[in-house]
This record gives sequence, C-alpha cells and structure tokens, in this order.
Amino acid sequence: MNGILPLATIFLFASATAKAPAGPWDAFNFAPSTRSFVPRSVYTTVGLVTGVENLLGNSSSTEGAIVTGNGSYIVLDFGQEVGGRLSFQIDSATSSSISLSFTESAMFISPTESDDSCQVSPDHDLDGVLSVPLPLAANTTFTQTVGDQRGGFRFLTIVSDGNAPVTISNVTVNATFMPQMDDLSAYTGYFYAQDSDFHDQDFLTKLWYGGAYTVQMNTIDSHEARQQPCPVPSGWANNASGGPVEGSILVDGAKRDRNVWPGDMGISTHTELVSTFDLESSANSLLVMYSTQDPATGALQYSGPPINAVGSDTYICWSLIGTHSVYMYTGDLDFVEEIWTNYTKALAFLQSQVDETRLMNVPTSFANDWGRANGQGHNVAANALLYEALVTAAELATAMGNVSLASAYTANASSIKTAFNDLLWDEAAGLFKDNDMSTLHPQDGNSLAVLFNLTTNASQIQAISEGLTQFWTDLGPLSPELNDTIIPFVSGFELQAHFIAGQGERALELLHREWGYMLYTNLSVQSTMLEGFTANGSLGYRAAAGYDFDYSYTSHAHGWSTGPTFSLTFYLLGLTITSPRGITWSVAPVLSGLHAAEGGFETGLGWFGANWTLTIDNATFNLMIDTPNGTNGIVILPGTGNVSVDGEGTSGNVSQLSLDGGSHVIVLNLR
Repeated sequence: MNGILPLATIFLFASATAKAPAGPWDAFNFAPSTRSFVPRSVYTTVGLVTGVENLLGNSSSTEGAIVTGNGSYIVLDFGQEVGGRLSFQIDSATSSSISLSFTESAMFISPTESDDSCQVSPDHDLDGVLSVPLPLAANTTFTQTVGDQRGGFRFLTIVSDGNAPVTISNVTVNATFMPQMDDLSAYTGYFYAQDSDFHDQDFLTKLWYGGAYTVQMNTIDSHEARQQPCPVPSGWANNASGGPVEGSILVDGAKRDRNVWPGDMGISTHTELVSTFDLESSANSLLVMYSTQDPATGALQYSGPPINAVGSDTYICWSLIGTHSVYMYTGDLDFVEEIWTNYTKALAFLQSQVDETRLMNVPTSFANDWGRANGQGHNVAANALLYEALVTAAELATAMGNVSLASAYTANASSIKTAFNDLLWDEAAGLFKDNDMSTLHPQDGNSLAVLFNLTTNASQIQAISEGLTQFWTDLGPLSPELNDTIIPFVSGFELQAHFIAGQGERALELLHREWGYMLYTNLSVQSTMLEGFTANGSLGYRAAAGYDFDYSYTSHAHGWSTGPTFSLTFYLLGLTITSPRGITWSVAPVLSGLHAAEGGFETGLGWFGANWTLTIDNATFNLMIDTPNGTNGIVILPGTGNVSVDGEGTSGNVSQLSLDGGSHVIVLNLR
C-alpha cells in the first residue's frame, strides 16, 4: 500500500462457529439466548400505580400496569446491565404523557434524571429524561429510535407527566450490541472453577462470564456511537459514526463513550478471543485508528471518531500492539499487509522520540494516557509499551518477509530494554521508577514491565510482584499515578504480572479484593465491570480528574476492566496459543490454591481445551488437553515427579512435555 488506509476497507475473518460445551458454567452466562431483555422485578413505585407486576418477564398476565397522576412512577429492575432499544405497548391513554429515565446504579434512580452518559456535571443532570412522543394513542407500540437507545442501564423509570391514567404492557429491550450474533449466549469459549476461599465459591466463573458479557456490550454497530458534541442543552444521542468501517466495532463502554479507544483494547481484544472469537470487531476498530493517521507525522489519534482525541504515545503503541494481537489470533496476514504502510509510519513516529538515553522522551503534547498524571518524559509505561510494540513489530515484519526490518526492530527493542533497566530500575525499592527524574513507583509501568518481559531475571519479577502489594487496600490497589483511584484497567496488567511471577494465590487475592468488590457491591450492576472507583468504594472515579465530580458518569460496563476473563484462561487454566491461530500452543497451569479448573476457546483451527484437577492431598495432578490435529505445543507441569502421558510412563522426573495436537491425558504424581 502506497498511502493512507482507504476509508471503506473492511475485513471479514473466518470465524469459529461451534458453541462451547454445555455445563454448569452456563448458569453464569449473563447473555440471553435471544436478543431481548424483560424486567425481572419491581424496584419501587411512587404514587398511584396498579398492576405493575404484569410488566415482569415471568408474569402470565396479559394485562398491563396503570400509572395515574402527575409524578407517579414505576422503577423496573432488569436484574443486570442491559442495553438497546426499549419498547412497550400503550394499551389505553387519553391526554396522558410519559417520560423515561435510565440508570446503571440504583444510587441514581430518579424520575427527573438519567445518569449522565454524554456530558459531566456535579449535579448529574445533563442527560435528563426521554419524553415519549405525543399524543399517546391506545393500542400502539412505542419503540426508541436508534439515537435514543440507551447503551447500558439496569433500572428503568417510567413516569406519568399528566393527571390522566395510562396503561402500558410488554416492556422489552431489544439488544443492539453485538449485532452479528443471533444467540448472544452462544459463546465459543468457556471457563469453570470453584474458589472455596471466597464468600461465593462460584465467583471466578461469574467473573469470567461478567467480563465476557461486558465486552459483548461494548461491541456495537459502527453507526451507533455516541454523538459528539452532545445534544444541547441536555440529552444523549447514540447514532453517530464510530469510524469509516461497516459492521461492528469494539468500543470502550456500553453507556459511554461508545468510542474506539485502542488502549482499552489492550484488555478487551483478549477477552474477545476466549469468549466469542469476535476478532472482526477488534480489526475494524484498528482500521478506524489507522484511518486517523496524520499523513505528515505518522501519528495516530488517541481515539477514534466522533471524539477524535489526539496526543497519546501510549495509545499509539496500543494500536500497534493490538494489530499483532489480531494477527496472532486470526493468522490473517492480508489484514497486516493492508495497514502495513500506516503501521510502520506510526512506529517510526514513536521511534523518532527516542533520545540519547535510548528511551522514548514523551513530549507533553503526547503524554495523554488512561487518565494518569505525568506521562511525559522518559515515562516507564510509555517505554514498556514501545518495547512491546517493537518486539511484536519484528514478528510482523518477519511474517511479511522483511527480515532486515525485523532485525532493526529487534535491535531497537533490545536497546530500549537495556536503557529501561539502567535508568529506571530502583534496586532499593525493587520496583521501576515512573521516569528517571521521579521517585514514584507506578502500578502501570511495573506491571507492564513484567508482562512484556522487560525484566532481566526471575528475582526482579518476584520483587515487582511483592512490591506492587504495598499499594493494596481492602478494595484493590490504590494507583500511585492518579490520586484516589482504583483502576481495573491497570489492575488487569498487575493481575497478569502476579500470575507470571507464579504467585497465583496473590493473583486470586487481588481478584477477591478489587473485582470481588465491584461484582457484589450494591452500587454496581453486579454483572458487568466498573470503569473504576475510589479508595472508599465510591463511584467517584476520576471525580477531580476530568469527570467534574459527576459520579453518575462512571461506566458500569467497561471492557478495559475485563482482564480477569482472559487471565483466568491464559494463566490459571494455563491455556494459550503461541503462534498465529494456535499452530503452536502452551498449557502451563498456575494452580493458585485451587483444586480444579476447566475451559477452552476456539480459533480458526478449531478447539483448544484444558481440564485439570489436583487431589485434596495435593499428591496427584491430572490434566486433560484437547487441541487441533496438526498443531503442537508444550505442557509445563506445576511440579516434578513421575509422569504418564496417555497411559504411558515417562523416564525420570519431568516438569515439561512436548506434545502433538489432539487429545491427551497427563498424570503427575507429586509424591
């Protein structure tokens, strides 16, 4: 390709179509088998309301609910986060009028306001209500327009704005997210494990499915992004173009921003792999980002349209890293070839900022990141991301047949790794500094250093894993990079760092604290993942750092918080692919104090599954694996001892095996 990416380019990936095996895990799948949601309970009523139970999905009555009197209202609870276009039947009406409000958290239920999804205000009063168009006519159906749809909510408030009675029935939400799936519950992957050390032994399974469902809700039609600028003086509109592609895109949140942010995809794309294998949405989002390239400098935008934020070296890195992820999971070299000129130009822009220290010196104008402060200079997270961008670029260049370019990228990555350790490692603290002029030891940069292999020895990894726990509170790590912030996006990287360190029980403790809070607190929707929260558990994420103390603005379905979903598959279950589509693979369970786990996922090659158990006396480890024929991989056992493979004993004590694809049963005697 000789120029900037054509705007109408679309890629269609060969997708896996087989549904994951059925089992007890299906009870924790939040996605419906249809595309419809109905209310599960009545949260409250105010004023003169009768027959409200008739509106519930389990009602056998054909009657409706009658709301009479100005200010009377019904609050319906869908029981979990839902999103889409609301409809209901108007059975009878005279001079009645109705308005609707929507909220994720019960904290913001109001007959006069929805929680804010487009603009911020300390009074959380800018979304307002949606008025049902007049006149209300009997025996008609009201359906929200595409623009009026609500991307994410749990509670619906139906308000009478007049004195005359109105009768309504058949309240339904038609899901607009993940438009390519008829059966939203038809996941191609699954996970199941029980955790007796938590108050809910099914926590890990529920968490896996909550993350998968969150990313589903973040997968939207490219023409259903949030309008920007927002409607004036209030309201919302979700019928904007999310970029010059057709089909679905992977965005940051269901309620908001409904916009492509490539940093978020550093988590959510991996969740796509293990749950639905919907890599087309990630690819389309990356095409959106490459379409934003500055032809003069090569810089990509911080976000896609309609927000069109600019100025983030880290998010440019995430676009590049995400390109490698899509290639790894799909093996689609045509996709890489199509964006290659844009890709190499963006990487050259980043490399032009490497100075005499051999680290990237991030200018203030490109220091934006996930919301953290002080991303400029020789920032540790930015340089960790550039290192990973170069390492993965070398792999892509090799796949493209450009050996000399691959060698150059590898050499540049090696140079960064050396300088990274020479200038940023604090031996006394056992952690990396935020930059060479700082004494702060950040959560993001240290977690990414382990994840991307910028460490030089095993003791360094252990030191970082231990050192990161100094920031822990009862509800999770308090970010040193942003005041009063617990940020699940970054904690998703920390979670992986603990698993990589072999500290599985520490990783589970992090899950118990942070995700255990967000999944069970009454402030949340108890199904999808919060964008973030504060040290005391409030919804005031970034209240003083861009969100103007508007606690209702915080998203309750944010894909960047779904790190546990794929981490449980990749590390606790231990199942990963190590080359495109899984031609090679690895099974390396981190037992984490548990006694059993199972799960798997698909790629275009077929099914990858694993199931392991550890006897109560910790004496025998049993592992069953199932991978496509024609592949091969390694199995790293959680200990050494006598091993049998498919009933055949091996000589001596072994801890690692090389196996061809297919079904295998491995037994390790640990005593």
